[in-house]
Amino acid sequence: MKLFILTGILALAYFTTAEDKYTTKYDNIDVDEILKSDRLFNNYFKCLIETGKCTPEGRELKKTLPDALKTECSKCSEKQKQNTDKVIRYVIDNKSDEWKKLQAKYDPEGIYAAKYKKEAEKQGITI
Repeated sequence: MKLFILTGILALAYFTTAEDKYTTKYDNIDVDEILKSDRLFNNYFKCLIETGKCTPEGRELKKTLPDALKTECSKCSEKQKQNTDKVIRYVIDNKSDEWKKLQAKYDPEGIYAAKYKKEAEKQGITI
């Protein structure tokens, strides 16, 4: 999904930069388990907004996220795009305060929100 990756962000943490693609090393992380657990979700969230410690995969996600936003996730695998879509939908629908904080951190000028708005609407996501 070319959408915000932003919160794809969140619980997923699967990225490490390589020259032309992100690593798939973390693609098998159980995103559903993370989204179901407030403790796990909050740990990833705090990592992303720099108020908590990061796991290795969280650290890689935080490092890669700005590039993924800038390049429309062009270096993402299909699994990463699917998980990104799942996480974004979840965070927008269930964690609006966290979504706002992520936007403030990773898209303070609203550039990506404007850029991805039409794509999000096509996917049934209101940002």
